[in-house]
Amino acid sequence: MKILHLDTNHPLLINQLNDLGFTNHEDYTSSKSEIEAKIADYYGFIIRSRFTIDQPFLDAAKNLKFIGRVGAGLENIDCDYAIEKGIHLISAPEGNRNAVGEHALGMLLSLFNKLNKADREVRQGKWLREENRGLELDGKTVGLIGYGNMGKAFAKKLRGFDVNVLCHDIKTNVGDANAKQVILEELKAKADVLSLHIPQTAQTLKMVNSEFINGFKKPFWLINTARGKSVVTEDLVTALKSGKILGAGLDVLEYEKASFENLFSSDNMPEAFQYLIASENVLLSPHVAGWTIESKEKLAQTIVDKIEAFFKK
Repeated sequence: MKILHLDTNHPLLINQLNDLGFTNHEDYTSSKSEIEAKIADYYGFIIRSRFTIDQPFLDAAKNLKFIGRVGAGLENIDCDYAIEKGIHLISAPEGNRNAVGEHALGMLLSLFNKLNKADREVRQGKWLREENRGLELDGKTVGLIGYGNMGKAFAKKLRGFDVNVLCHDIKTNVGDANAKQVILEELKAKADVLSLHIPQTAQTLKMVNSEFINGFKKPFWLINTARGKSVVTEDLVTALKSGKILGAGLDVLEYEKASFENLFSSDNMPEAFQYLIASENVLLSPHVAGWTIESKEKLAQTIVDKIEAFFKK
């Protein structure tokens, strides 16, 4: 049974699939149309985010039995159509949930203590102690929207702090010892911090807009390590300017796409993005919350384990 690998991953992925008896082919450079022309030869393929798997591609994959996505989300795959065609979908949120939890906590503590601002100032010879007086996390209420693998991992990291952790999820009965599940209105009434841990769906697209933000009782801090398109950047900037949002840690951005780097030319950069870059109370990272040395190995191992389990059924 042949598997086509469309993105590079940890070597253990191919090594262990070889040991399980699969024939592994690698193609990291061909165009989507070139891959589509030969995908009928394969029993499965493994991808990260190289391109979108749409209906024409799935129609061409006449012998496909599974798709492995080395990551947490499946938004680059037409999941409904794949399932309709009997294709098994495999993702690996277990592989990078710890990394995401640690990154979210790091962003929050850095924002509260103005670490990035203070670091830049000291390097410039500025010794501004009062201007860099921080906040303590203890006593705050942290609200998590989305309480699956990532939300649970962040809540676990917060156990060492004297904080009240609330979670909201479309699924019922997901709360645990680390977070109390509440309705969205209660979370909005109590949260000092909002952290997003949601997939990209029709329901979460542009979810955090002005109406959503203004529904919070108190000014709050925003952490987004989930999906950039869940937040309307212009509305976020409006809230930052008004003080409704006190600061933001953004590992993901609404503007993300394959040519994201082109945003840094003066002709293409949205005004709202320019504001984020210049803001001292905004912390940015390049979609790396789940991108650690350890998670690279864990993601690959999770995919192998799930493929093996699928074929043992």
